[in-house]
Amino acid sequence: MLTAKNLSVAGRLNDVTSALEPSRITAICGPNGAGKSTLLDLLAGLEKPDTGKVLLGETPLATLSPHERGRRLGYLPQTAQIAWDVPVRSLVELGRMPHGDNNRAPVDDAMTALDITALADRRAQSLSGGETARVLLARVLAGEPEWILADEPLAALDLAHQLALLRHLRAAADGGTGVVLVLHDLALAMNHADHVVVLDRGRIAANGTCKDALDTQIIERVWKVAAHWIGEPGQRALVT
Repeated sequence: MLTAKNLSVAGRLNDVTSALEPSRITAICGPNGAGKSTLLDLLAGLEKPDTGKVLLGETPLATLSPHERGRRLGYLPQTAQIAWDVPVRSLVELGRMPHGDNNRAPVDDAMTALDITALADRRAQSLSGGETARVLLARVLAGEPEWILADEPLAALDLAHQLALLRHLRAAADGGTGVVLVLHDLALAMNHADHVVVLDRGRIAANGTCKDALDTQIIERVWKVAAHWIGEPGQRALVT
């Protein structure tokens, strides 16, 4: 369990509480400026709240060493930047650093899952935006974290790679990993998440199943858009 308890950050979050469970995909949704990235940073231990705390299991996240957090939590920021122009495979291998080993299998598996094996010898700074996003996510997956925390991981990907990535994240969740994604696309959240936290102006507006949290009345209240869902479960589209 990864639990946010009464988290507040001045001007960005106000008394946010939510219990996120392993073995499922949780989507954090909300309008621009709602506090989504702030909440993800707090869950990753990258920022300290003004009040409240984050628990990893029963342990306060703030008491864990950076090494332990790095081993148990895999974080992918919204802005995909690579500082060093190293080969792609070397970059993905950095995901093993918290474990202190050279285990090749997780690296190979991550590169295969993200369809970047052919890029292994390419220099990282020669990649396109979509390729960069896939490589950085592969680095996270190579670390085999207990939790994957990703801020808009699908934004730079084409449709085929979006679906491939979502299938891999579903497999990770089915294997026991907790997956938390910040998503702007409500249809992707509805069709692929198990649980949704909706933020509005720093507060929780809804917290529950996709069907309940992304109800059209909530969408109209939070996003100020009158819309309705069409299609079958798992293949739904939002129509305005």
